[in-house]
Amino acid sequence: MAYRGQVIGLLGGSFDPPHEGHVHITREALKRFGLDRVWWLVSPGNPLKENGPAPMAERIAAARAIMDHPRVEISDFEARAGTRYTAQTIRALMKTYPQARFVWLMGADNLVQFPQWQDWRWIMETVPVGVLARPGDRIRARNSRAARMYRAARIKGKRSHELAGAEAPAWCFVNVAMRDDSSSAIRAQGGWSSGAEER
Repeated sequence: MAYRGQVIGLLGGSFDPPHEGHVHITREALKRFGLDRVWWLVSPGNPLKENGPAPMAERIAAARAIMDHPRVEISDFEARAGTRYTAQTIRALMKTYPQARFVWLMGADNLVQFPQWQDWRWIMETVPVGVLARPGDRIRARNSRAARMYRAARIKGKRSHELAGAEAPAWCFVNVAMRDDSSSAIRAQGGWSSGAEER
């Protein structure tokens, strides 16, 4: 549910599995970007990844278990809307909740890959984008193609709270205390059973 005038941060991903790194950047995004809420958009599958994730119900349950916060909602919107790409999801959300404002959230590693995303420039020019630094990606992210192309639209980190009310294109890069949690590392250590082998 979204109320009129609410600013909702969108954190998309396969969450395969969800981990404390996701929790950390969510809490930081709420604090830094002036957001009212954050929605975790648990995707049916990542088009940029070859192998499929664990079953949706398992990932949703694990996300709800680890992210216990009154202003954070775990959502299966992409599965219900039938969208696979971020741009499609944002269009569907804007149509479904025209009374709300959305801010797309991503780790700095995703900013580097951003030009590979479908309609990435439409995303940048439609919703504000909040970028949270993750281990090893600060310099590459700041020098990435997306960062260079939209240099004039960048909001300085010390004014990050202005992102919620900014008109796109607008993006802000913030440094947060480092965590090196990784879904792929958890899977490699046998701490999570991906659904790739079951398909």
